[in-house]
Amino acid sequence: MIVPFSVSDFIDRAVQVYGERVGAVDEPDQPAPSQGELTYAEIGALARRQAARLDELGIDVGERVAVVSHNSSRLLTSFFGVSGSGRVLVPVNFRLRPDEVRYIVEHSGARVLLVDPELDESLADVTAEHRFVIGDDSLIYAEEGIEPRGWEPDENATACINYTSGTTARPKGVQITHRNIWVNAVTFGLHAGVTDRDVYLHTLPMFHANGWGMPFAMTGLGVKQVVIRKIDGAEILRRVRDHGVTVMCAAPAVAAAVLEAAQSWEGEIPGRDRVRIIMAGAPPPTKTVARVEEELGWEFIQIYGLTETSPLLTVNRTRAEWDDLSAEERAGRLVRAGAPALGVHLAISEDEENAGEVLARSNVVLEGYWEQPEESATALRDGWFHTGDGGTIGNDGYLTISDRKKDVIITGGENVSSIEVEDVLFSHPAVAEVAVIGVPSDKWGETIKALVVLADGESATEAELIAWCKERAAGYKAPTSVEIRDELARTATGKLQKFKLRAPYWEGRERQVN
Repeated sequence: MIVPFSVSDFIDRAVQVYGERVGAVDEPDQPAPSQGELTYAEIGALARRQAARLDELGIDVGERVAVVSHNSSRLLTSFFGVSGSGRVLVPVNFRLRPDEVRYIVEHSGARVLLVDPELDESLADVTAEHRFVIGDDSLIYAEEGIEPRGWEPDENATACINYTSGTTARPKGVQITHRNIWVNAVTFGLHAGVTDRDVYLHTLPMFHANGWGMPFAMTGLGVKQVVIRKIDGAEILRRVRDHGVTVMCAAPAVAAAVLEAAQSWEGEIPGRDRVRIIMAGAPPPTKTVARVEEELGWEFIQIYGLTETSPLLTVNRTRAEWDDLSAEERAGRLVRAGAPALGVHLAISEDEENAGEVLARSNVVLEGYWEQPEESATALRDGWFHTGDGGTIGNDGYLTISDRKKDVIITGGENVSSIEVEDVLFSHPAVAEVAVIGVPSDKWGETIKALVVLADGESATEAELIAWCKERAAGYKAPTSVEIRDELARTATGKLQKFKLRAPYWEGRERQVN
């Protein structure tokens, strides 16, 4: 018997088994009216009403609904109200500039656009056939009692399109299917040891690779989900204390913020010997891992993956064989990307052109890039997904990421295309040549540095060039430093040799990522 996997499986089980349990605690401090505490029965009812509203608007199965929002219970519900009814959810990074958001909405062909109230004014020129501001629930949900049309699940249908910065100036739309989501959520829940006794804190943006699949895994297992809208180290500690949080996902910068807040925290650190913090985006320094376990008393789990892989590819969690190691020795093992997750097959390319690149095969690998068949064929050639990351696999099966073969910088858990930043800087009249690279940062993992050659007779300061970028791209994409140079290292054919440009900043480090 084959029963097609569907996003709706997760909410259906939560409603049936945990209907009276609090499923979500919405952010209390937000511009939209907070939905407060919602039981899983209420979340399920809202999802059905959202699906019924899409019926009323004439949005058919397979059509796209874009949402630009901070973390909220309404965004959480949309995974089930939109994707769970056969439509395609397009969660958009709320930190992007209006022109970047407009590109995604238009490229995806979204007929419905939901906008966070805080972003309504800045995104006033971004529109769709139906544009609603989140908070006016009469526009988003049908009246109570109206049931949505039925949908025959197709596990190979696209459930979400998640846009990610790649090696081109324009983001690519990653098509994630119901099958991708199902396998990722169940596998992730298994490796993280999730049970219905857990309490999850949404420190990770839900738009980011669908919150790594946690909205699905946690819902299906009846976990209470606490929504936090904006990240603050002390506020995270307070929510861990007040809600009994046991698990969260985060970029290294979030762990750094919590560690900093813990220095002035009065009393015992909440969650000691209880919280599991799952980290990805870039491997944190060994010292950070040791501090998380020693100063916070939280278990550190590292994962590796990409938006294109739903995202889970590897898991690195402390094991019985490491119990007698010192904190530093154990941390040294935990900073590796990890062992393949169940059902994931990894290899290292021996192809001359892509030697050392990490390759992956799994049921979590994307269907393709939306409306970009050539990019899809390149990424999925020869039956493997080409990650663009360089790495090695040890005799114990653990993967270590050594460098990034694609021109992508991961800063604070966000992907930034170095080519995109270079294009912005090239548009400055004083810039003749530019190379953008990632350099180590204790706070952000990596930060963006621009190496610039000015045109003859032109002048520009570091501050001017950084401001130029901030006016033309999302703030997190702007360089944090600019260095003026006389020339940039190039090959005989004129190609930038970025490995040579990066080398001085990474000297003494085994890996060219941080």
